[in-house]
Amino acid sequence: MHGQYDWMRDPTLNGKTYEWDIVGTAENWRKTHNFKHHTYTNVRGMDDDIGYGLLRIFPEQRWRPFYLFQPLIAVIFALLFQWGVAIQDLELGKYFSGKKSGEQLKKEWQPLRRKITRQLIKDYVIFPLLAGPFFLPVMLGNLVANVMRSVWTYLVIFCGHFTADVELFPKSVLDNETRAHWYLRQVRGSSNMRGSKLFHIMTGNLSHQIEHHLFPDVPARRYAEMAPTVQAICSRYGQNYNTGSMVSQFSQVAWRICRHAFPSQPKAEPVLMTQEVA
Repeated sequence: MHGQYDWMRDPTLNGKTYEWDIVGTAENWRKTHNFKHHTYTNVRGMDDDIGYGLLRIFPEQRWRPFYLFQPLIAVIFALLFQWGVAIQDLELGKYFSGKKSGEQLKKEWQPLRRKITRQLIKDYVIFPLLAGPFFLPVMLGNLVANVMRSVWTYLVIFCGHFTADVELFPKSVLDNETRAHWYLRQVRGSSNMRGSKLFHIMTGNLSHQIEHHLFPDVPARRYAEMAPTVQAICSRYGQNYNTGSMVSQFSQVAWRICRHAFPSQPKAEPVLMTQEVA
C-alpha cells in the first residue's frame, strides 16, 4: 500500500492494485497518508494526521472548549480508529464551516459508502452465514477482531507520531525547503519503539517510524537493519533519535492528550538549521 515493492515492476506487487480489509478506501488513504502525511509530515495546516481533526496534541493547535472532552474522545477514537481513517479525507470540518458544498461532500461520500457497505456485509453477514449455526459467535468474533485491530493500529501510530519530543512545524518551513531539510523534519517529527523481533513484526515494522518516514518506499522489513546507521548519523550531528518502549512512548502520548485538552502555550517555533543540514 506504500508502494514499497513497486520498484520490482511485478504487477502482482503493485501497491495501487491492493485494497484495505477495512471500511476505508485505498484511494482515500493513499491521498491522506502517502501524499499529504509523508510529504508534509507534522506541518500545521498541511498534515491532516495531526490530531486527525479531533484531538489537540500540540500546544500550537488553537484551543477550543470542545477539547476538554478529548481524553474520552481519544478512547472512543481508538476503538473506532478504522472509521476515523475512513472518513478523514471527507474533511467534514470544512463542510460544517461552509468551506465545502453539500454536492462536493456527496460526491466524495459515494465511493466510501460503497466500500463501507461491502465491508459490513462481508464481516457481519456473509462470513457469519458461512458458519451456519455459529452465525452469532462469528459475527461477534469479527466485531471484536475489528476493534482489537483498531486499538492496536491506534497505539502503534500514535506512539510513532505524538510522543513528548516530536515537533510540530509552521508552514513557513516549506519555503525553499531542501531535500536535506525534508529528511531532518522526518527525524524530528517521528519516534520509534524498542521491542523484540516479534514485536516489530506485529507492528508491521512501523515501530521503526523514523526510518519509515525517511524512506517510506523502502520495504519495511529492512528498517531494523537501517536503524543503527540512522541513529548513529543523528548522534553525529546532535539530532534527537526518539525511541523507547511502547509503554514509555504511549505514556507520553497520553500525557499530551490530557495536558493539551486544556489551554497551553507553545514554545518557540522549531527551526531547521540550514547550515547544519548543509
